[in-house]
Amino acid sequence: MLLPFGWRKWVDARYTPSIFSYDRAVEDLPAERVAIVFGARVYPSGRLSAMLRDRVDTAVALYKAGKVDKLLVSGDNQQLDYNEPDAMMAYAIAQGVKAEDVQPDYGGRRTYDTCYRAQAVFGLTSAILVTQEFHLPRALFICRNLGIHSNGVIADRRLYDPRSIAWSEAREVPALLAALLDILRKEPPPVLGDPIPIL
Repeated sequence: MLLPFGWRKWVDARYTPSIFSYDRAVEDLPAERVAIVFGARVYPSGRLSAMLRDRVDTAVALYKAGKVDKLLVSGDNQQLDYNEPDAMMAYAIAQGVKAEDVQPDYGGRRTYDTCYRAQAVFGLTSAILVTQEFHLPRALFICRNLGIHSNGVIADRRLYDPRSIAWSEAREVPALLAALLDILRKEPPPVLGDPIPIL
């Protein structure tokens, strides 16, 4: 019963040295061509949830600071009336990112799918990962084990609802076990498609 918690502690310890605050990233993190921005909830109006807005804002700040040239915005688009990548892309462009520098990934239903497609579809072998601190160890574990050399930048730009954080933290325990199984199997995600190299 303790295995999931021990596994999480190992992953946290292994990947924490590769996790940077935004300020430290600007100072110390080598520039990369692409930042991968992981999706999260979008409201029916198209407004980004607080966590997702912080992820995109952090990626935009890295772009404006010259730390990345392109943003890969990856999220869920399984339903006709729900589209995370388009909402993320529109928000990034509204913040001053050139449209040609934002690549949507419509198949990023899970963290594993995003990382797998980043390598298999978009041809990435290295990237900066942008998401909340609680999510970064899992994202780094998956991306690195799928052949993407990566470091993470923390996108926590505010205090979130304690209930939301508690749920997210608790979710990481089973999610990390699922990530381990995903890496052991390395099966393609449900959506692949033709290569779209990010130039």
